[in-house]
Amino acid sequence: MLTTPDPAEIPGLLRKALGPRWNFTVEGAQLLVRHRDHATPYRPPRRALPWPDLLALLESAFADQGVPRAASLPLRWGRETELTISAVQALDPVLKDGGTVPYRQGFIPQPVVRLTAKRGPGGTLQDGFLTSFVNASRIALIPDLSAYTTAFDQLLTVLSRLGLHARHITFRGRLVIWQRRQVKGITLRFDHAGLPLGDIVLLWNEAQPGRLALDLGTSLERLNWARRRVSWPELIYGCLADAAPHEVLDAVRTATLLLAHGLTPSARGAGGVTRQVLQRVPPGVAALGLSRAVRHFHQHWQCVCTTAVGWHHVSAQMEDLLARPHSPSRRVGQQAQRPGRAGVVRTAAPCRTDDHFS
Repeated sequence: MLTTPDPAEIPGLLRKALGPRWNFTVEGAQLLVRHRDHATPYRPPRRALPWPDLLALLESAFADQGVPRAASLPLRWGRETELTISAVQALDPVLKDGGTVPYRQGFIPQPVVRLTAKRGPGGTLQDGFLTSFVNASRIALIPDLSAYTTAFDQLLTVLSRLGLHARHITFRGRLVIWQRRQVKGITLRFDHAGLPLGDIVLLWNEAQPGRLALDLGTSLERLNWARRRVSWPELIYGCLADAAPHEVLDAVRTATLLLAHGLTPSARGAGGVTRQVLQRVPPGVAALGLSRAVRHFHQHWQCVCTTAVGWHHVSAQMEDLLARPHSPSRRVGQQAQRPGRAGVVRTAAPCRTDDHFS
């Protein structure tokens, strides 16, 4: 018999999964779960992990929980979004089409591009947000609601391997069912010592409520930020943090990912997103070369997925595109000087915003 999951069952199942060291507060639909020693201070590890080592440690931790790594989805999606914006899209055949077999299951470190990152009053990216990042997710079909709450305990084991211990983790959220088109779900979020990390989402197709799915999502960059507690620009851009405005570095970083996957600027589609990203890079930035920055960012993406284009070709291509008289960046500058034109860059269609990061 197909029955819709009852959110009221979650607190009891979570108590069973997490054990007696956790305090539960339920006020109406609001749930707050904290370790009894949550007030103890967090002390970052002395040793910083390079990105490949952090990813390898995360992969090993999930594998020890019986969650093997799965291949990333293609960067070009072309279904409801031009680009892949979340690893949860691996569940589309089940959640949106009512099928039984997803594209992927397991631990998926997924490079994604979103044009919906949070920005401050001046339009600058807020700390913790990027146009492109590695969506580190666990995607799975699960048999029942108990398997959903068990995933919380498994997450704590994975995070502890990174040095993010249970006493500093908080779970919170509303015990209500939301709906977006044919997909329904319940979302609980988790943070580490006050820093939002991601969410654990229970999902099902409206017509098939008995076919449950789990989407545990965070980002590799935020996990490293929570672990190290250094400044966000230093963490993301490293030695380049003071070389250019962070908006420009973010655009070069994202353009490197797109061009490395063979996505060149065009009027629409995935190429249109590439064009919009390049519009944020002033042509003068490329006048003396972008090879160092592109190589730095290309190495980051290369540790997650196989790219189709080498960093030296990406660098040359980006420099050539920005140097053209009618390059996207130059057109934006010309539009800003025309009367009545704001030169505003349009963003893509609204994307999934369940995650704390984008």
